[in-house]
Amino acid sequence: MSTPLTIQSDLILDCRGLACPMPIVKTKKAMDQLKAGQVIEVQATDKGSLADIKGWAKNTGHQYLGTIHEGEILNHYIRKSNPDEIKEEVTFPHILTNEELQEKLKVNEKLTVLDVREPAEYAFHRIPGAVSIPLGELENRMNELDLNHEIQVVCRTGTRSDIACKLLTEKGFKHVKNVVPGMSEWTGPTENQ
Repeated sequence: MSTPLTIQSDLILDCRGLACPMPIVKTKKAMDQLKAGQVIEVQATDKGSLADIKGWAKNTGHQYLGTIHEGEILNHYIRKSNPDEIKEEVTFPHILTNEELQEKLKVNEKLTVLDVREPAEYAFHRIPGAVSIPLGELENRMNELDLNHEIQVVCRTGTRSDIACKLLTEKGFKHVKNVVPGMSEWTGPTENQ
């Protein structure tokens, strides 16, 4: 019988009970306290944090090591990269405000609203007709989207949708916009289960 593997981290960050974007915001700040090569353990309960942490690490050059599930808690491990490996984090430049999306929907403009939140978030409060593909599944489900169609990407605050927009454009999608500030401040029509 093998003994469970314990992972040594240099810093433990408690983000339990926090919703997107707070686990990422706190992780960004905490990374400044680490030296290159050190490992941070981010403890989170937000299921969306897995895709958020992976996407953020990829976009910044830090090394996502993995996640260990302990009941409801997700323990994410990230290694701080050397300064020459770190990329300047750039936000997706093409954005659309909530109000601009509401206007497009009002006049029935031909577009796809892609909701990249977790299924439970989508189920209880969504834009009518929005397509649900959680950020963590997006790379494997891109074939469900039309490469040449106008796609407006929404999440709770604009953080996950920012990562999704970058991923879509890397894969050849040409007409992608990040909807900000997203569902946390959406005042247009909604539907639920």
